[in-house]
Amino acid sequence: MDRFKSVKIASILGIIGNIFLLVIKAIVGFMSGSQAMIADSFNSAGDIFSSLLTFIGNKIASKPYDEDHNLGHGKAEYIFSMLISIAMILMSFVIIKDAILSLIYHTKYEFSMWLVVVCIVTICVKFLLFIYTNRMAKKLNNLLIKANSEDHRNDCFVTSCNLISCLLSLAGIYWIDGVVGIGISTWILISAAKIFIQSYDVLMDKCFDERTKQEVYEIIKKHKEIQKVTHFNATPVGYQYQISFSIFVDGNMTTFESHEIADKLEKEIDKEIDEVYLTVIHVNPI
Repeated sequence: MDRFKSVKIASILGIIGNIFLLVIKAIVGFMSGSQAMIADSFNSAGDIFSSLLTFIGNKIASKPYDEDHNLGHGKAEYIFSMLISIAMILMSFVIIKDAILSLIYHTKYEFSMWLVVVCIVTICVKFLLFIYTNRMAKKLNNLLIKANSEDHRNDCFVTSCNLISCLLSLAGIYWIDGVVGIGISTWILISAAKIFIQSYDVLMDKCFDERTKQEVYEIIKKHKEIQKVTHFNATPVGYQYQISFSIFVDGNMTTFESHEIADKLEKEIDKEIDEVYLTVIHVNPI
């Protein structure tokens, strides 16, 4: 199964799972008046939006290169990841405001076994979605799926806290509900900020990490004819990079011999390093 088809399936599963969770959380949350459950329902609404953006972003990113987009449409993954993060940030502030007001006015809610049932169902559904998307994220190195995977994982933890606050309400401890609501929104805010930074780095053409750069240099070192390397650049192209640099070889070499070295090196780097989409080498005499 190819990269884009796998992401499409993951996003569709996310949409279906989160619609189901949104409905049951909203019904039970508003019936009981639980701020934590209402916050969790808003979280599921955001998850639906995130999965929908994942679906759209993946569809655009899967388009091949054309005359107007010579390097393809891969950066769509990061544009839509940034949109997801902004939506999550805005949603977190709304939830924080409601949770703080519930603490100020000592809002109480009616305990219901349905609160417990919904929490357990949510944890099970989200855990299964996390396992699937986490596996896909590692396999495909896809930020959209990684964002979804982290969101599913966070929801497992958040809903577990929600379940604890629900059980504590039986002892008349209601303030925990508002605190958990704030905790949920804070967790969403932190996760969103991380996704935003990752997306921003790629869209601003940040070079890949030092480890990958060293891997490229190790391959270059195998070619003893290369005496110097300059002007190393790496530009993100979706989840991969286009790299370019200049090599200096013996000026007594023929043009054919020097370019044969460059051609061979380009093929080696493209084959051995998954992060590299295309290698372009300029040859200079020394």
